[in-house]
Amino acid sequence: MDGHGVARVFHGVAADPVLPGDVTARARDLGPLESPLIWLSIASAAVAVLAVVVALWYRRRVRRWGFTAFGVLLLLAAVTALNSYVGYVRTGDDLARLLQKGPGPVNLAGRLLDDGKEAPSAPRPSAPATAGGQRVDVLNVPDPAHGVPSGSNYVVLPPGYDQDTARRYPVVYLIHGYPFGGPRDWLTSGDAPGTLLALQQAGVIAPMIVVSVDLTAGNPSTDWECLDVPGGPQLETYLTATVVPAVDRHYRTLADRGHRALGGMSGGGFGALNIGLHHVGEFATLVIALPYDDLNDSVGILGGNQAAIAANTPRRYLPTMKFTAPISVMLAVGTGAPTDVTTARRIADALRARGQEAVVHAERGFNHTWHTARATLPYLLAFADQNFRASPAAS
Repeated sequence: MDGHGVARVFHGVAADPVLPGDVTARARDLGPLESPLIWLSIASAAVAVLAVVVALWYRRRVRRWGFTAFGVLLLLAAVTALNSYVGYVRTGDDLARLLQKGPGPVNLAGRLLDDGKEAPSAPRPSAPATAGGQRVDVLNVPDPAHGVPSGSNYVVLPPGYDQDTARRYPVVYLIHGYPFGGPRDWLTSGDAPGTLLALQQAGVIAPMIVVSVDLTAGNPSTDWECLDVPGGPQLETYLTATVVPAVDRHYRTLADRGHRALGGMSGGGFGALNIGLHHVGEFATLVIALPYDDLNDSVGILGGNQAAIAANTPRRYLPTMKFTAPISVMLAVGTGAPTDVTTARRIADALRARGQEAVVHAERGFNHTWHTARATLPYLLAFADQNFRASPAAS
């Protein structure tokens, strides 16, 4: 591995990238709304209110209002503590995006808070370039024929895209988690634009396009697992047969498997693994955070169809799978989630047994959260870049 953080290939085996410390530190840092000081302060205020109530117990009005305030503060402390652990709401823009999912006044509050700087708040063909020179488009690709009424796919274009009109770019597709996940998550909670910019400015990766795919089928509360659901949305087909061709039509991509990677986190990581293994002719690289290889509690989405269950359970079919083209896979986990570590190693061993490249990257102390997905994204993108560079452009 070289000193610039880009993994080299030794005897045809991919390696875990070594990255500059400032890039990795940035990805691991907590956002302003993730600080433990927030919930600790609120919890301290709750204790102070309770102390006042006890001291003035003889005053009925103080007891009534005091207990109400104590309950509200305790709830806020619990919510902010959970967010500090999970890392879903990172900034004020993340909070605005979350509130916009709510009804009436909650949605209005979210719209008022949204400054639109980190990601477009509503689908539109294109957005102005950010301070770093990036541009974030929302490519709305509905596919009613496959049960997808709308699809707001976020496209992060690298600095210089609009100036160097002769250049074509590799593409990384990222899938959000389930349930209640969405395509904007990789731009906010996952900080994909910021990570891309940091890697490019450090000279670690060549410019690339990142697409955060909408696989909610207009119903983010359902755990679709990126599947072609019997009698429901055909999400695997939507991604491979609708979204990828649409991106290739609208943008200057290197439209071949060697310059196309598929990734995701948690449920999206399962989807990336399953879809990627089904479509090795379209994706040469898989970059997966918080992986799993079994449908587990989501098996019901396939309605008891045993053939569909077997065909969509990598843990079953990978050990005997015949590969028509080689793939290279990185699996990223946190050591604080031992089940993830075991699963990643099992998937990697199964891939290697079938003659494929697989690397497991572990972040010490991290868990099955957005913190881990964000902290490992620089490694996943650098790994994809490594494979892009090694792949000649198709003629």
